[in-house]
Amino acid sequence: MLNKLDNLSSQTRIIIAVALALAFFIPYGYFFPSHENNTTSPSTNTKQIVTPASNTPNIQNPNEALVKNTSDTKEQIIATIKANNFEFEIDRLGRISQSYLKTPKEEVSSHKFSLFAEDIANPNNPKPLEIRFSDNILNQKAFSTPYNASSKEIILKDSPQTLTLTQDLGDFKIEKIITFNSNGSYEVSINLPNNYQYFISPGMRPKVENDSYVFKGVIIKEQDGTISTIEDGEATKQENFNNSAILASVDRYYTTLLFSKNNDLNSVILNNPSEDPMPFISANAPIKLYGYIGPKDYRLLESIYAPLSDVVEYGIITFFAKPLFLLLDYLYNLCGNWGWAIILLTFIVRVVLYPLTYKGMVSMQKLKDLAPKMKELQQKYKGEPQKLQAHMMELYKKHGANPMGGCLPLLLQMPVFFAIYRVLYNAIELKGAEWLLWIDDLSVMDPYFVLPILMGITMYLQQHLTPTTFSDPMQEKIFKFLPLIFTIFFVTFPSGLVLYWFVNNIFSILQQLIINKSLERKKAKEIAEHKHIKE
Repeated sequence: MLNKLDNLSSQTRIIIAVALALAFFIPYGYFFPSHENNTTSPSTNTKQIVTPASNTPNIQNPNEALVKNTSDTKEQIIATIKANNFEFEIDRLGRISQSYLKTPKEEVSSHKFSLFAEDIANPNNPKPLEIRFSDNILNQKAFSTPYNASSKEIILKDSPQTLTLTQDLGDFKIEKIITFNSNGSYEVSINLPNNYQYFISPGMRPKVENDSYVFKGVIIKEQDGTISTIEDGEATKQENFNNSAILASVDRYYTTLLFSKNNDLNSVILNNPSEDPMPFISANAPIKLYGYIGPKDYRLLESIYAPLSDVVEYGIITFFAKPLFLLLDYLYNLCGNWGWAIILLTFIVRVVLYPLTYKGMVSMQKLKDLAPKMKELQQKYKGEPQKLQAHMMELYKKHGANPMGGCLPLLLQMPVFFAIYRVLYNAIELKGAEWLLWIDDLSVMDPYFVLPILMGITMYLQQHLTPTTFSDPMQEKIFKFLPLIFTIFFVTFPSGLVLYWFVNNIFSILQQLIINKSLERKKAKEIAEHKHIKE
């Protein structure tokens, strides 16, 4: 077995390694999601972690009153805000208790599309614009005293409209002045006397998507631009983020968030019994905040406030996925269809990588031509791996062959592949995007398995056109089974991603045919010249 491994060329080892990595880690990541979305690291983000241990209220050490919702009174709606694309309900505690979306992407028959679902296991989860106090007695009073609304219903059209909510706590009054905009954003001013420590929440994340692979939790953008994330099930203790800019609760496609244009939010992340992050902003004086509830539409968020586009987060590959999405968005604006935009993106990637692809394919052809000589060396130096390696390297150098050359284009495509994978899983713009007759949503799997099958067929054709230098029959058999294996794995992938890989295979086949013809002409020319010299 060791001798067989020694006889494998560096090229084939890397090809098999990459293929097996794809074959294992992609489905593994789908069915057993990793937590790479958490971008915080001890070296770049040192947070002050404080565990509640005292009944003395202060901004760094709130007591248990902060996490207790003592109200057992049945929820009542005191105001409704209606717009073309959404509807907010304000309950008796001055919170946005429910948000309904009414755009074509969210409408399901005649039912309202609600963003927030009651968490029976965690009834004390905060809702958007909920206020809690460090003082236990004051907190209990706040949760048993209803708010009054200046209007029972607001109809939003073109201009913003304001709703005032007031709560009389005896010693002082709380006033929330909320100005709603027709795009789902709002501005809120919280007025109460100084020196009362309180906490206001953007609410828990929307409960719409149950996909286990995508990130669901809290995103914090800090003053220095660092993005920190805390995923559901990973909030094990309190974390403080001083002078942050954005505090957002997110699922796959939707968010509820609060932000400050002055980067002065003191964000506090607590945890519920399920260890899901409970986000709050602490203050002890009147405060002005901005908020938004709705889809994580990149252009919409950017139009509200440019830094909000960071809420559309793709994990550790965000730095590459984000510009890739912007290019895809640009192509969509050119052609008007996300499917054709993916095809154009694939074409651009192939053009950019063509010089490297050409060199790689030429190198693989040279290795194929050298296969007989390589086999002779393997037989001659069998059992002497060091001598074999030295003579193989000499052979490569003499004929200008690079054993790594054929792998480089494939390796360079991996970041593009994973970035598109993330984009298609997280960009709500692609939800419900149609392409051709049978694809009505590029963000989900192909319902008829047409694209995965075509992808497997084109991968098989590509293998037969691509020069190979297998010396082990078992290795060759494994390689031939890869199209079938990839087809099975790709069945559950978003059809947009399979479309990318299928079209990528077609372009690879065309490139290989062109390069093969070019190499044949070059070889025929060399033979003719060599024959002419002999004559």
